[in-house]
Amino acid sequence: MTKTLYYKGQWQEATNKDRIPVYNPFNQEEIATIAAGSRQDMDYMIDAADAAQKSFAKTSAYERSRILERLHDLILDHKQEFAEIMTLENGKPMSESLGEVAYAASFVKWYAEEAKRLKGRMLPGTNENRRIMVIKQPVGIVYAITPWNFPLAMITRKLAPALAAGCTFILKPSEETPLTAIKLYELLDQLELEPGVVNLITGHPIDMTDQVMKDSRVRKVTFTGSTEVGKLLMAQSAETMKNLSLELGGHAPLIVFEDADLDKAVQGTLASKFRNCGQACIASNRIYVHEKIHKAFEEKLIREVKKFKVGDGHLDSTTIGPIINEEGFKKIQTHIEDAMAKGADLAYGGTCKVNPQGGYLVEPTVLSHIKEDMAIYREETFGPVVPIVLFKEEEDVIQAANDSDYGLAAYFFTESVSRGFRVSEALEYGIIGFNTGGPSTAQAPFGGYKESGIGREGGQEGLDAYLETKYIALDL
Repeated sequence: MTKTLYYKGQWQEATNKDRIPVYNPFNQEEIATIAAGSRQDMDYMIDAADAAQKSFAKTSAYERSRILERLHDLILDHKQEFAEIMTLENGKPMSESLGEVAYAASFVKWYAEEAKRLKGRMLPGTNENRRIMVIKQPVGIVYAITPWNFPLAMITRKLAPALAAGCTFILKPSEETPLTAIKLYELLDQLELEPGVVNLITGHPIDMTDQVMKDSRVRKVTFTGSTEVGKLLMAQSAETMKNLSLELGGHAPLIVFEDADLDKAVQGTLASKFRNCGQACIASNRIYVHEKIHKAFEEKLIREVKKFKVGDGHLDSTTIGPIINEEGFKKIQTHIEDAMAKGADLAYGGTCKVNPQGGYLVEPTVLSHIKEDMAIYREETFGPVVPIVLFKEEEDVIQAANDSDYGLAAYFFTESVSRGFRVSEALEYGIIGFNTGGPSTAQAPFGGYKESGIGREGGQEGLDAYLETKYIALDL
């Protein structure tokens, strides 16, 4: 890998020679090395973004829309290459990688259209000579930190609205999956944007992020990742009062009521649980099933789970890829062992192994009779494990579902419209899947309650996150 950092409109060498290896999670083969960006490199990034901010903010909404339309087309033109890179460094099956490319492109398309709808408003004055105007302006330089589990979509969900709003942008992708980001910046380079509008830095986050948080020129930080890191960023942001968007951890409940369409509920559970091998912030983690239909639901679910095949994401037969690293693998293993030691039944699967090449593989697993004292009930597993909890009453299951520090996503299945409204309104979560396990879409706001973060991405709310509101009072 010769390309390292990107700023001032071109690829640059890092100020130090340290390199970070990137591994294929299926076999732990080193596939590339990337630059370990430094505080000095970050200073160069911020200087470049700052130099471009004023002029980029003045570009017309139609020009910014055209930029995003072109980027959208370029992403889809290179969808196969993106998918191959993503599967190589992340491990997810090619079919999922191709799906993520389309999902990532949808954000670019949506905000290409929304860029032309940036609008303020006129308000009635307090007297005949008073005019009141409200206008929207870009927040300024944006620093984005993105995760490894969706290495393209989590970038475009931040980049597209930032550019639509007129903000310059600095990206720090996960050091585990940086190659997808580098490919995206190769395409951005083709757009011949003003130098400094888009910037890329790779490496370990601590030093460079500390530098950002102290620099008052960076006005917004957007982060997708763990709640622990999100809290640290929130504390650090106080020094310069930065605007924050934090999409943090989840521990999603999924409720199957006695009147649910079981086929629909099973398919929704599969969609919400096994995407990206369960390594998703909105993956269902507590599956509450009414005791009257528990056996029928479990039988149907296991019949479908048996069809999954764990392996190398590049093989057409693979439907479940590897776990990203040893830390994630050990957490899943511990959750399964703890649950079984405390009385859970292993209904299917349970095998966790290191393959001969060194990758970490977990068999899709179904555990039943989960209790509150089990770690898997309280902690986010981030793996392909379905923990089933039995319940009797609607009121009790809603209370149990809400009994969490997290509030990102929740799912439920019922054929009753009345119950659907009651449950939707009672669940303390930012995203609700009502008879669906796949609620994510570019045009809808994505974000959570409580310790699952602040702010929203996607939809109109996702654009508002990159705008300041200015009120102008004028007396004639």
